[in-house]
Amino acid sequence: MLAKLSTRQAVRRCAGASALALALLGAGLPTAAADPPQPDLSRFYRQKLTWAACEGPDLPKDLQCAKVTVPLDYARPRAGTLDVALARYRASGTPRGSVLLNFGGPGGAGIPELAAEGNQFMDLTKGYDVVTFDPRGVGRSSPVSCGEGGDVASAVTEEDTDISRPQALLKRLRQAADQCARFSGRVLPHIGTVNASRDLDVIRQALGDDRLNYLGFSYGTRLGAVYAAQFPGKVGRVVLDGVDTLTESLAEQGVAGAEGQQTALDDFLDWCATDLGCPFGRDRRAAGDEVIRLVRSLDENPVPTGRGGSFSGQDLVGAIGQALYSRELWPSLERALASLVEDGDTRRVEAFAAGGIGLPRERYRSDGGLAEAQDVPADNLPAALMAINCADDPDRPTAARLTRDLKDLRAAYDEASPVFGRYRLTQLLMCYGRPRGTDFIRDRVKNVHSAKMLLVGTRGDPATPYRWTVETAHRLGSSAVVLDNKGDGHTGYSSSTCVNRKVNDFLLYGSLPASGSSCPADATPPSVPPDSAG
Repeated sequence: MLAKLSTRQAVRRCAGASALALALLGAGLPTAAADPPQPDLSRFYRQKLTWAACEGPDLPKDLQCAKVTVPLDYARPRAGTLDVALARYRASGTPRGSVLLNFGGPGGAGIPELAAEGNQFMDLTKGYDVVTFDPRGVGRSSPVSCGEGGDVASAVTEEDTDISRPQALLKRLRQAADQCARFSGRVLPHIGTVNASRDLDVIRQALGDDRLNYLGFSYGTRLGAVYAAQFPGKVGRVVLDGVDTLTESLAEQGVAGAEGQQTALDDFLDWCATDLGCPFGRDRRAAGDEVIRLVRSLDENPVPTGRGGSFSGQDLVGAIGQALYSRELWPSLERALASLVEDGDTRRVEAFAAGGIGLPRERYRSDGGLAEAQDVPADNLPAALMAINCADDPDRPTAARLTRDLKDLRAAYDEASPVFGRYRLTQLLMCYGRPRGTDFIRDRVKNVHSAKMLLVGTRGDPATPYRWTVETAHRLGSSAVVLDNKGDGHTGYSSSTCVNRKVNDFLLYGSLPASGSSCPADATPPSVPPDSAG
Protein backbone atom coordinates (compact mmCIF):
# COMPACT_ATOMS: atom_id res chain seq x y z
CA MET A 1 0.00 0.00 0.00
CA LEU A 2 1.37 3.35 -1.00
CA ALA A 3 2.77 5.69 1.54
CA LYS A 4 2.07 9.40 1.28
CA LEU A 5 3.64 10.06 -2.11
CA SER A 6 4.32 13.48 -3.56
CA THR A 7 1.09 13.67 -5.62
CA ARG A 8 -0.87 11.95 -3.12
CA GLN A 9 -5.19 4.98 2.51
CA ALA A 10 -10.23 0.86 11.40
CA VAL A 11 -12.14 -1.87 10.11
CA ARG A 12 -15.63 -1.15 11.50
CA ARG A 13 -18.72 -2.69 10.00
CA CYS A 14 -17.53 -5.59 7.87
CA ALA A 15 -15.63 -7.94 10.14
CA GLY A 16 -17.93 -10.61 8.76
CA ALA A 17 -16.93 -9.68 5.22
CA SER A 18 -13.25 -10.13 6.08
CA ALA A 19 -13.97 -13.55 7.49
CA LEU A 20 -15.95 -14.41 4.37
CA ALA A 21 -13.13 -13.31 2.08
CA LEU A 22 -10.65 -15.38 4.04
CA ALA A 23 -12.92 -18.42 3.89
CA LEU A 24 -13.27 -18.02 0.14
CA LEU A 25 -9.63 -17.54 -0.76
CA GLY A 26 -7.52 -18.56 2.23
CA ALA A 27 -7.02 -22.28 1.84
CA GLY A 28 -4.70 -24.16 4.18
CA LEU A 29 -1.03 -23.73 3.29
CA PRO A 30 1.68 -26.38 3.36
CA THR A 31 4.50 -26.14 5.85
CA ALA A 32 7.55 -24.41 4.40
CA ALA A 33 10.47 -26.67 3.56
CA ALA A 34 13.88 -26.26 5.18
CA ASP A 35 16.21 -23.80 3.46
CA PRO A 36 18.52 -25.46 0.90
CA PRO A 37 22.27 -24.78 1.01
CA GLN A 38 22.97 -21.25 -0.19
CA PRO A 39 25.00 -20.71 -3.38
CA ASP A 40 28.08 -18.48 -3.41
CA LEU A 41 27.04 -14.82 -3.47
CA SER A 42 30.43 -13.36 -2.50
CA ARG A 43 30.93 -11.48 -5.77
CA PHE A 44 27.76 -9.50 -5.12
CA TYR A 45 28.73 -8.73 -1.53
CA ARG A 46 32.18 -7.47 -2.59
CA GLN A 47 30.79 -4.58 -4.66
CA LYS A 48 31.88 -0.98 -4.17
CA LEU A 49 29.51 1.79 -5.17
CA THR A 50 30.41 4.61 -7.54
CA TRP A 51 28.37 7.72 -6.81
CA ALA A 52 27.84 10.57 -9.29
CA ALA A 53 25.41 13.44 -9.79
CA CYS A 54 22.00 12.16 -10.86
CA GLU A 55 21.13 12.86 -14.48
CA GLY A 56 17.85 14.53 -15.28
CA PRO A 57 16.53 18.11 -15.44
CA ASP A 58 14.13 17.64 -12.53
CA LEU A 59 16.61 16.08 -10.09
CA PRO A 60 18.29 18.17 -7.37
CA LYS A 61 21.93 18.96 -8.01
CA ASP A 62 22.97 17.61 -4.60
CA LEU A 63 21.27 14.23 -5.16
CA GLN A 64 23.76 11.51 -6.07
CA CYS A 65 23.01 8.27 -7.92
CA ALA A 66 24.61 4.83 -8.17
CA LYS A 67 23.67 1.25 -8.92
CA VAL A 68 24.23 -2.13 -7.33
CA THR A 69 24.14 -5.46 -9.18
CA VAL A 70 22.14 -8.36 -7.72
CA PRO A 71 21.32 -11.89 -8.89
CA LEU A 72 18.16 -12.24 -10.92
CA ASP A 73 17.60 -15.56 -9.11
CA TYR A 74 19.30 -15.99 -5.74
CA ALA A 75 19.04 -19.77 -6.05
CA ARG A 76 20.94 -19.62 -9.35
CA PRO A 77 23.21 -16.55 -9.20
CA ARG A 78 24.96 -17.49 -12.46
CA ALA A 79 21.68 -17.38 -14.38
CA GLY A 80 21.73 -13.61 -14.83
CA THR A 81 21.83 -10.31 -12.98
CA LEU A 82 19.96 -7.04 -12.79
CA ASP A 83 20.92 -3.58 -11.60
CA VAL A 84 19.13 -1.76 -8.79
CA ALA A 85 19.08 2.05 -8.92
CA LEU A 86 20.16 3.99 -5.81
CA ALA A 87 20.15 7.66 -4.82
CA ARG A 88 21.36 9.54 -1.76
CA TYR A 89 21.74 12.85 -0.02
CA ARG A 90 25.11 13.06 1.69
CA ALA A 91 25.36 13.55 5.44
CA SER A 92 25.95 17.18 6.42
CA GLY A 93 28.79 16.11 8.71
CA THR A 94 30.80 12.95 9.22
CA PRO A 95 28.31 10.16 8.59
CA ARG A 96 27.92 7.21 10.93
CA GLY A 97 26.60 5.21 7.99
CA SER A 98 23.44 5.23 5.91
CA VAL A 99 19.72 5.07 6.54
CA LEU A 100 17.68 3.46 3.75
CA LEU A 101 14.18 4.66 2.89
CA ASN A 102 11.35 2.77 1.20
CA PHE A 103 8.27 4.88 0.44
CA GLY A 104 5.77 2.09 -0.05
CA GLY A 105 3.56 0.81 -2.82
CA PRO A 106 4.42 -1.85 -3.52
CA GLY A 107 5.60 -0.41 -6.78
CA GLY A 108 6.63 3.06 -5.64
CA ALA A 109 9.97 4.17 -7.08
CA GLY A 110 12.21 5.60 -4.37
CA ILE A 111 14.43 7.93 -6.39
CA PRO A 112 11.79 10.37 -7.74
CA GLU A 113 10.15 10.40 -4.33
CA LEU A 114 13.36 11.31 -2.51
CA ALA A 115 14.08 13.92 -5.18
CA ALA A 116 10.66 15.52 -4.67
CA GLU A 117 10.31 15.17 -0.91
CA GLY A 118 13.91 15.11 0.29
CA ASN A 119 13.44 18.18 2.49
CA GLN A 120 11.36 16.02 4.87
CA PHE A 121 14.44 13.93 5.67
CA MET A 122 17.15 16.56 5.98
CA ASP A 123 17.25 16.20 9.78
CA LEU A 124 18.47 12.64 9.24
CA THR A 125 21.50 13.93 7.31
CA LYS A 126 22.87 15.16 10.65
CA GLY A 127 24.05 11.59 11.16
CA TYR A 128 23.46 9.61 7.98
CA ASP A 129 23.68 9.50 4.26
CA VAL A 130 19.97 9.28 3.37
CA VAL A 131 19.62 6.61 0.70
CA THR A 132 16.72 5.20 -1.31
CA PHE A 133 16.35 2.75 -4.19
CA ASP A 134 14.02 1.54 -6.91
CA PRO A 135 13.24 -2.09 -5.96
CA ARG A 136 13.53 -4.79 -8.61
CA GLY A 137 10.75 -4.43 -11.16
CA VAL A 138 10.15 -0.80 -10.16
CA GLY A 139 11.24 2.52 -11.63
CA ARG A 140 14.61 2.26 -13.32
CA SER A 141 15.33 -1.26 -11.93
CA SER A 142 14.02 -3.50 -14.76
CA PRO A 143 10.51 -2.02 -14.63
CA VAL A 144 7.57 -4.35 -15.20
CA SER A 145 4.58 -3.39 -17.32
CA CYS A 146 1.29 -4.83 -18.51
CA GLY A 147 1.20 -2.87 -21.76
CA GLU A 148 -1.75 -1.08 -23.30
CA GLY A 149 -5.00 -1.87 -21.50
CA GLY A 150 -3.24 -3.99 -18.90
CA ASP A 151 -3.51 -1.63 -15.94
CA VAL A 152 -5.74 -2.45 -12.98
CA ALA A 153 -8.42 0.08 -13.88
CA SER A 154 -8.95 -1.11 -17.45
CA ALA A 155 -7.99 -4.79 -17.38
CA VAL A 156 -11.40 -5.93 -16.13
CA THR A 157 -14.48 -4.03 -17.26
CA GLU A 158 -17.86 -3.77 -15.56
CA GLU A 159 -19.14 -6.29 -18.09
CA ASP A 160 -16.35 -8.71 -17.15
CA THR A 161 -17.25 -8.57 -13.44
CA ASP A 162 -20.89 -9.39 -14.16
CA ILE A 163 -21.48 -12.18 -11.64
CA SER A 164 -23.78 -13.92 -14.09
CA ARG A 165 -20.88 -14.40 -16.55
CA PRO A 166 -17.96 -15.76 -14.48
CA GLN A 167 -16.34 -17.58 -17.41
CA ALA A 168 -15.89 -14.31 -19.29
CA LEU A 169 -14.22 -12.86 -16.19
CA LEU A 170 -11.81 -15.79 -15.79
CA LYS A 171 -10.88 -15.64 -19.47
CA ARG A 172 -10.13 -11.90 -19.25
CA LEU A 173 -8.09 -12.36 -16.07
CA ARG A 174 -5.92 -15.04 -17.67
CA GLN A 175 -5.44 -12.89 -20.75
CA ALA A 176 -4.39 -9.99 -18.51
CA ALA A 177 -1.90 -12.18 -16.63
CA ASP A 178 -0.40 -13.43 -19.91
CA GLN A 179 -0.12 -9.88 -21.22
CA CYS A 180 1.69 -8.72 -18.07
CA ALA A 181 4.12 -11.63 -18.41
CA ARG A 182 4.86 -10.74 -22.05
CA PHE A 183 5.53 -7.08 -21.31
CA SER A 184 7.43 -7.55 -18.05
CA GLY A 185 10.13 -9.91 -19.24
CA ARG A 186 12.46 -12.07 -17.22
CA VAL A 187 12.28 -10.14 -13.94
CA LEU A 188 8.62 -11.00 -13.34
CA PRO A 189 9.12 -14.55 -11.95
CA HIS A 190 11.72 -13.14 -9.53
CA ILE A 191 9.83 -10.11 -8.25
CA GLY A 192 8.44 -9.93 -4.72
CA THR A 193 9.41 -8.92 -1.20
CA VAL A 194 11.53 -11.96 -0.34
CA ASN A 195 13.93 -11.20 -3.20
CA ALA A 196 13.73 -7.43 -2.65
CA SER A 197 14.80 -8.05 0.96
CA ARG A 198 17.83 -9.98 -0.20
CA ASP A 199 18.66 -7.09 -2.53
CA LEU A 200 18.40 -4.82 0.51
CA ASP A 201 21.13 -6.80 2.24
CA VAL A 202 23.42 -6.54 -0.78
CA ILE A 203 22.79 -2.77 -0.76
CA ARG A 204 23.59 -2.61 2.98
CA GLN A 205 26.94 -4.30 2.41
CA ALA A 206 27.75 -2.15 -0.63
CA LEU A 207 27.09 0.96 1.48
CA GLY A 208 29.65 -0.30 3.98
CA ASP A 209 27.19 -0.71 6.86
CA ASP A 210 27.49 -3.59 9.32
CA ARG A 211 23.79 -3.28 10.15
CA LEU A 212 20.77 -1.96 8.26
CA ASN A 213 19.33 1.35 9.43
CA TYR A 214 15.96 1.68 7.75
CA LEU A 215 12.79 3.78 7.57
CA GLY A 216 9.96 2.04 5.71
CA PHE A 217 6.49 3.41 5.03
CA SER A 218 3.36 1.33 4.38
CA TYR A 219 4.43 -1.55 2.10
CA GLY A 220 7.97 -0.64 3.14
CA THR A 221 7.08 -2.03 6.58
CA ARG A 222 6.42 -5.44 5.01
CA LEU A 223 9.84 -5.25 3.35
CA GLY A 224 11.47 -4.26 6.65
CA ALA A 225 9.79 -7.08 8.57
CA VAL A 226 10.85 -9.65 5.96
CA TYR A 227 14.42 -8.35 6.17
CA ALA A 228 14.40 -8.72 9.94
CA ALA A 229 13.26 -12.34 9.58
CA GLN A 230 15.87 -13.15 6.93
CA PHE A 231 18.78 -11.24 8.49
CA PRO A 232 18.02 -10.74 12.21
CA GLY A 233 21.68 -10.24 13.08
CA LYS A 234 21.97 -7.39 10.59
CA VAL A 235 19.11 -5.27 11.96
CA GLY A 236 20.26 -1.85 13.15
CA ARG A 237 17.83 0.99 13.87
CA VAL A 238 14.67 0.07 11.97
CA VAL A 239 11.40 2.06 11.88
CA LEU A 240 8.19 0.73 10.31
CA ASP A 241 5.57 3.48 9.80
CA GLY A 242 2.03 2.60 8.62
CA VAL A 243 2.42 -1.07 9.43
CA ASP A 244 1.30 -3.65 6.89
CA THR A 245 -0.20 -7.02 7.72
CA LEU A 246 1.92 -10.17 7.64
CA THR A 247 -0.90 -12.67 7.96
CA GLU A 248 -4.04 -11.48 6.21
CA SER A 249 -4.71 -12.69 2.69
CA LEU A 250 -5.09 -10.27 -0.20
CA ALA A 251 -8.82 -10.88 0.09
CA GLU A 252 -8.91 -9.64 3.68
CA GLN A 253 -6.57 -6.77 2.88
CA GLY A 254 -8.86 -5.69 0.07
CA VAL A 255 -11.91 -5.56 2.34
CA ALA A 256 -9.99 -3.64 5.00
CA GLY A 257 -8.62 -1.25 2.38
CA ALA A 258 -12.04 -0.61 0.86
CA GLU A 259 -13.52 0.09 4.30
CA GLY A 260 -10.67 2.42 5.24
CA GLN A 261 -10.92 4.35 1.99
CA GLN A 262 -14.70 4.65 2.34
CA THR A 263 -14.26 6.08 5.84
CA ALA A 264 -11.73 8.59 4.51
CA LEU A 265 -14.08 9.56 1.66
CA ASP A 266 -16.94 10.04 4.15
CA ASP A 267 -14.73 12.33 6.22
CA PHE A 268 -13.78 14.31 3.11
CA LEU A 269 -17.42 14.70 2.10
CA ASP A 270 -18.34 15.83 5.64
CA TRP A 271 -15.80 18.62 5.18
CA CYS A 272 -16.60 19.36 1.53
CA ALA A 273 -20.34 19.75 2.15
CA THR A 274 -19.65 22.71 4.47
CA ASP A 275 -18.11 24.71 1.59
CA LEU A 276 -19.91 26.60 -1.16
CA GLY A 277 -17.39 25.31 -3.69
CA CYS A 278 -18.13 21.63 -3.08
CA PRO A 279 -19.05 20.14 -6.49
CA PHE A 280 -21.46 17.69 -4.84
CA GLY A 281 -23.54 20.33 -3.06
CA ARG A 282 -24.21 21.16 0.58
CA ASP A 283 -26.51 18.19 1.30
CA ARG A 284 -24.14 15.64 2.86
CA ARG A 285 -26.26 12.56 2.15
CA ALA A 286 -26.86 13.63 -1.44
CA ALA A 287 -23.12 14.27 -1.87
CA GLY A 288 -22.33 10.62 -1.20
CA ASP A 289 -24.90 9.53 -3.77
CA GLU A 290 -23.48 12.00 -6.30
CA VAL A 291 -20.00 10.45 -6.01
CA ILE A 292 -21.43 6.99 -6.72
CA ARG A 293 -23.40 8.31 -9.70
CA LEU A 294 -20.31 10.06 -11.09
CA VAL A 295 -18.21 6.89 -10.90
CA ARG A 296 -20.90 4.80 -12.58
CA SER A 297 -21.45 7.40 -15.29
CA LEU A 298 -17.74 7.52 -16.15
CA ASP A 299 -17.53 3.73 -16.20
CA GLU A 300 -20.37 3.63 -18.73
CA ASN A 301 -19.06 6.58 -20.76
CA PRO A 302 -15.36 7.38 -20.15
CA VAL A 303 -14.35 10.92 -21.12
CA PRO A 304 -11.34 11.76 -23.31
CA THR A 305 -8.20 13.16 -21.71
CA GLY A 306 -5.84 15.77 -23.06
CA ARG A 307 -3.25 13.06 -23.71
CA GLY A 308 -5.35 11.10 -26.14
CA GLY A 309 -6.51 8.46 -23.68
CA SER A 310 -9.76 8.03 -21.78
CA PHE A 311 -10.74 8.50 -18.14
CA SER A 312 -13.15 5.99 -16.58
CA GLY A 313 -14.96 5.74 -13.29
CA GLN A 314 -12.34 3.29 -12.02
CA ASP A 315 -9.61 5.77 -12.99
CA LEU A 316 -11.48 8.30 -10.84
CA VAL A 317 -11.73 5.85 -7.94
CA GLY A 318 -7.98 5.22 -8.07
CA ALA A 319 -7.23 8.95 -8.15
CA ILE A 320 -9.58 9.73 -5.24
CA GLY A 321 -8.02 6.92 -3.24
CA GLN A 322 -4.58 8.48 -3.68
CA ALA A 323 -5.83 11.96 -2.73
CA LEU A 324 -7.40 10.65 0.48
CA TYR A 325 -4.03 9.60 1.88
CA SER A 326 -3.65 13.04 3.47
CA ARG A 327 -6.11 15.61 4.84
CA GLU A 328 -3.77 18.30 3.50
CA LEU A 329 -4.81 17.29 -0.03
CA TRP A 330 -8.55 17.81 0.58
CA PRO A 331 -8.69 21.38 -0.85
CA SER A 332 -6.81 20.26 -3.97
CA LEU A 333 -9.11 17.25 -4.35
CA GLU A 334 -12.17 19.47 -4.05
CA ARG A 335 -10.91 21.77 -6.82
CA ALA A 336 -9.97 18.81 -9.02
CA LEU A 337 -13.41 17.23 -8.66
CA ALA A 338 -15.06 20.57 -9.37
CA SER A 339 -13.08 20.85 -12.62
CA LEU A 340 -14.20 17.37 -13.60
CA VAL A 341 -17.87 17.81 -12.67
CA GLU A 342 -18.36 21.35 -13.94
CA ASP A 343 -16.06 21.47 -16.98
CA GLY A 344 -15.30 17.85 -17.84
CA ASP A 345 -11.61 18.66 -17.29
CA THR A 346 -9.73 15.57 -16.06
CA ARG A 347 -6.27 17.13 -15.71
CA ARG A 348 -6.38 17.97 -12.01
CA VAL A 349 -7.86 14.61 -11.05
CA GLU A 350 -5.31 12.79 -13.23
CA ALA A 351 -2.53 14.42 -11.22
CA PHE A 352 -3.55 12.28 -8.23
CA ALA A 353 -3.56 9.01 -10.19
CA ALA A 354 -0.77 6.62 -9.20
CA GLY A 355 1.43 5.93 -12.17
CA GLY A 356 -0.23 8.48 -14.41
CA ILE A 357 -2.81 8.06 -17.15
CA GLY A 358 -1.85 8.48 -20.77
CA LEU A 359 -0.70 6.79 -23.90
CA PRO A 360 1.37 3.65 -23.25
CA ARG A 361 5.01 3.65 -24.23
CA GLU A 362 6.54 1.21 -26.61
CA ARG A 363 7.43 -2.08 -24.98
CA TYR A 364 10.46 -1.67 -22.70
CA ARG A 365 12.98 -4.49 -23.09
CA SER A 366 15.24 -4.96 -20.09
CA ASP A 367 18.65 -6.56 -20.34
CA GLY A 368 19.15 -6.26 -16.60
CA GLY A 369 20.71 -2.81 -16.82
CA LEU A 370 19.06 0.35 -15.53
CA ALA A 371 16.26 1.84 -17.60
CA GLU A 372 16.40 5.49 -18.51
CA ALA A 373 13.86 7.52 -16.55
CA GLN A 374 11.97 8.44 -19.73
CA ASP A 375 11.66 4.74 -20.67
CA VAL A 376 9.89 3.64 -17.48
CA PRO A 377 6.43 2.47 -18.61
CA ALA A 378 3.51 4.68 -17.62
CA ASP A 379 1.79 1.75 -15.90
CA ASN A 380 4.86 0.60 -13.95
CA LEU A 381 3.47 1.46 -10.50
CA PRO A 382 0.14 -0.43 -10.79
CA ALA A 383 1.82 -3.27 -12.72
CA ALA A 384 4.50 -3.65 -10.04
CA LEU A 385 1.93 -3.36 -7.24
CA MET A 386 0.00 -6.30 -8.65
CA ALA A 387 3.12 -8.36 -9.40
CA ILE A 388 4.60 -7.92 -5.93
CA ASN A 389 1.35 -8.46 -4.04
CA CYS A 390 0.64 -11.62 -6.03
CA ALA A 391 4.19 -12.89 -5.52
CA ASP A 392 3.79 -12.36 -1.77
CA ASP A 393 0.43 -14.16 -1.50
CA PRO A 394 0.18 -17.97 -1.80
CA ASP A 395 -3.60 -18.15 -2.23
CA ARG A 396 -4.73 -19.11 -5.73
CA PRO A 397 -8.36 -20.21 -5.86
CA THR A 398 -9.28 -22.51 -8.71
CA ALA A 399 -11.58 -21.49 -11.53
CA ALA A 400 -14.30 -23.65 -10.02
CA ARG A 401 -14.00 -21.98 -6.64
CA LEU A 402 -13.99 -18.47 -8.08
CA THR A 403 -17.01 -19.31 -10.20
CA ARG A 404 -18.84 -20.63 -7.16
CA ASP A 405 -17.93 -17.78 -4.83
CA LEU A 406 -17.82 -14.72 -7.10
CA LYS A 407 -21.30 -13.55 -6.09
CA ASP A 408 -20.41 -13.60 -2.37
CA LEU A 409 -17.08 -11.90 -3.01
CA ARG A 410 -18.73 -9.11 -4.99
CA ALA A 411 -21.31 -8.62 -2.24
CA ALA A 412 -18.62 -8.49 0.47
CA TYR A 413 -16.60 -5.84 -1.36
CA ASP A 414 -19.67 -3.79 -2.29
CA GLU A 415 -20.73 -3.82 1.35
CA ALA A 416 -17.27 -2.69 2.41
CA SER A 417 -17.52 0.29 0.04
CA PRO A 418 -19.96 1.23 -2.74
CA VAL A 419 -17.23 3.44 -4.23
CA PHE A 420 -13.99 1.49 -3.74
CA GLY A 421 -15.32 -2.07 -3.55
CA ARG A 422 -15.14 -2.96 -7.23
CA TYR A 423 -11.69 -1.39 -7.64
CA ARG A 424 -10.28 -3.36 -4.71
CA LEU A 425 -11.98 -6.58 -5.86
CA THR A 426 -10.40 -6.16 -9.29
CA GLN A 427 -6.98 -5.87 -7.65
CA LEU A 428 -7.63 -9.12 -5.81
CA LEU A 429 -8.85 -10.99 -8.88
CA MET A 430 -5.84 -9.89 -10.94
CA CYS A 431 -3.71 -12.58 -9.22
CA TYR A 432 -5.74 -15.26 -11.02
CA GLY A 433 -3.64 -16.83 -13.78
CA ARG A 434 -0.34 -15.89 -12.12
CA PRO A 435 2.01 -18.37 -10.40
CA ARG A 436 1.32 -19.12 -6.74
CA GLY A 437 3.13 -16.78 -4.37
CA THR A 438 5.50 -17.53 -1.50
CA ASP A 439 4.59 -19.02 1.90
CA PHE A 440 7.57 -17.29 3.51
CA ILE A 441 5.87 -14.14 4.81
CA ARG A 442 2.94 -15.87 6.52
CA ASP A 443 4.91 -18.87 7.76
CA ARG A 444 8.36 -17.51 8.63
CA VAL A 445 8.14 -13.83 9.52
CA LYS A 446 7.45 -14.18 13.22
CA ASN A 447 9.22 -14.29 16.60
CA VAL A 448 12.12 -12.30 15.19
CA HIS A 449 15.18 -12.23 17.45
CA SER A 450 16.73 -8.94 16.36
CA ALA A 451 17.50 -5.49 17.72
CA LYS A 452 14.44 -3.50 18.80
CA MET A 453 12.35 -2.07 15.93
CA LEU A 454 9.97 0.91 16.23
CA LEU A 455 6.48 0.32 14.76
CA VAL A 456 4.32 3.43 14.21
CA GLY A 457 0.56 2.93 13.87
CA THR A 458 -1.86 5.79 13.12
CA ARG A 459 -5.39 5.48 14.52
CA GLY A 460 -7.08 7.15 11.53
CA ASP A 461 -4.98 5.52 8.82
CA PRO A 462 -7.26 4.62 5.88
CA ALA A 463 -4.77 2.23 4.22
CA THR A 464 -3.08 0.32 7.03
CA PRO A 465 -5.52 0.06 9.95
CA TYR A 466 -4.07 0.46 13.43
CA ARG A 467 -4.96 -3.11 14.32
CA TRP A 468 -2.36 -4.28 11.78
CA THR A 469 0.31 -2.49 13.83
CA VAL A 470 -0.79 -4.35 16.96
CA GLU A 471 -1.06 -7.70 15.17
CA THR A 472 2.31 -7.34 13.42
CA ALA A 473 4.02 -6.29 16.65
CA HIS A 474 2.60 -9.36 18.39
CA ARG A 475 3.79 -11.56 15.54
CA LEU A 476 7.30 -10.10 15.47
CA GLY A 477 7.59 -10.64 19.21
CA SER A 478 9.80 -8.92 21.74
CA SER A 479 11.77 -7.03 19.08
CA ALA A 480 8.74 -4.82 18.27
CA VAL A 481 8.07 -1.51 20.08
CA VAL A 482 4.76 0.23 19.25
CA LEU A 483 4.20 3.99 19.01
CA ASP A 484 0.47 4.89 18.95
CA ASN A 485 -0.19 7.94 16.76
CA LYS A 486 -3.62 9.38 17.62
CA GLY A 487 -3.86 11.32 14.34
CA ASP A 488 -5.32 10.73 10.88
CA GLY A 489 -3.88 10.05 7.45
CA HIS A 490 -1.61 7.39 6.03
CA THR A 491 1.63 7.08 8.05
CA GLY A 492 2.76 9.48 10.77
CA TYR A 493 6.30 10.69 10.03
CA SER A 494 5.28 13.49 7.65
CA SER A 495 2.01 14.49 9.35
CA SER A 496 2.80 14.38 13.08
CA THR A 497 5.47 16.54 14.70
CA CYS A 498 5.54 14.15 17.66
CA VAL A 499 6.05 11.06 15.50
CA ASN A 500 8.68 12.85 13.43
CA ARG A 501 10.63 13.81 16.55
CA LYS A 502 10.48 10.35 18.13
CA VAL A 503 11.48 8.58 14.91
CA ASN A 504 14.41 10.95 14.36
CA ASP A 505 15.53 10.57 17.98
CA PHE A 506 15.59 6.81 17.58
CA LEU A 507 17.36 6.77 14.22
CA LEU A 508 19.90 9.44 15.14
CA TYR A 509 20.51 8.79 18.82
CA GLY A 510 19.05 5.37 19.61
CA SER A 511 16.44 6.90 21.93
CA LEU A 512 13.57 4.42 21.77
CA PRO A 513 10.15 5.37 23.23
CA ALA A 514 8.51 2.96 25.63
CA SER A 515 6.29 0.42 23.90
CA GLY A 516 2.68 1.58 24.02
CA SER A 517 3.55 5.26 24.26
CA SER A 518 1.54 7.63 22.11
CA CYS A 519 1.58 10.86 20.12
CA PRO A 520 -1.37 13.28 20.16
CA ALA A 521 -3.13 14.31 16.96
CA ASP A 522 -1.72 17.37 15.24
CA ALA A 523 -3.55 20.47 14.03
CA THR A 524 -7.04 20.99 12.69
CA PRO A 525 -8.53 19.83 9.37
CA PRO A 526 -7.44 21.85 6.33
CA SER A 527 -9.12 25.16 5.74
CA VAL A 528 -10.85 25.96 2.47
CA PRO A 529 -8.55 28.02 0.22
CA PRO A 530 -9.81 31.40 -1.00
CA ASP A 531 -10.19 30.25 -4.61
CA SER A 532 -12.05 27.02 -3.81
CA ALA A 533 -15.39 28.40 -5.01
CA GLY A 534 -13.98 29.29 -8.41
